[in-house]
Amino acid sequence: MKRLLSFLFVAMVSTIMMAQAVIKFEKTTIDFGTFNENKVQVGSFVFTNTGDKPLVIQQAYGSCGCTVATPPKDPIAPGAKGVIKVSYNGKGKFKGFFKKAITVRSNASNSIVRVYLQGNMLVDE
Repeated sequence: MKRLLSFLFVAMVSTIMMAQAVIKFEKTTIDFGTFNENKVQVGSFVFTNTGDKPLVIQQAYGSCGCTVATPPKDPIAPGAKGVIKVSYNGKGKFKGFFKKAITVRSNASNSIVRVYLQGNMLVDE
């Protein structure tokens, strides 16, 4: 009887732990190409909740103040898509190639994911 109860307990815990949200991005890098510093670059990271529980984005933040991310406020249902809007404002920054990280924290099994913005910024002389 103890073995049966132990087995049922382990099976129940395993089932509960397996049911989770999973975040899967369509692409993990947005390349803005070459642009002038006077134009703020904007883009979107599209993702899907491939898990079987609602996905909640708790935070999405850039590696510096020039990078801003705006995640969805509402939970993303299993199988549904969501969008994280991003912008890069290089005004006053160094010219040339850059690569900035955006860290996304969620309740997904892959709870911390990094996506990237990159480009080559020209500075007005």
